[in-house]
Amino acid sequence: MALSPEEIARKSADAMWARDDASKWLGMSLDEVGPGTATLSFTVEAHHTNGHDICHGGYIFTLADSAFAFACNSHNRLAVAQHNTITYVAPGRLGDRLKAEAREIALFGRSGLCDVRVTDQNGKLIAEFRGASRTLEGKHFEE
Repeated sequence: MALSPEEIARKSADAMWARDDASKWLGMSLDEVGPGTATLSFTVEAHHTNGHDICHGGYIFTLADSAFAFACNSHNRLAVAQHNTITYVAPGRLGDRLKAEAREIALFGRSGLCDVRVTDQNGKLIAEFRGASRTLEGKHFEE
């Protein structure tokens, strides 16, 4: 029996999460995943803050990049980043729970586009991220 797109997304995410030491080490949680979508979050702790006493932009980028990765790998095709951009709108502050919601915009051939919105626990916009992906040979699991 063929797996549904939701089951494929979950199995792909489970396989990736098992090996994603970077996201786990930074304190992220994988909150939701579906076909072409993913939501990850983390709480800003002291070790995430910079000299301005706000969340370091690199951690916000990493959160968005991880959500992007789970969204574009949700079809059981290995996908990597081709290039990414981010626009910071507001700072994340100590104690904030930042959430990155990724959704695929387009898939064309071996390439894809994905937008990620990063917000705080109140829904305030923190950053907008756009990622371009490229698929490689291979799968996360045998279907």
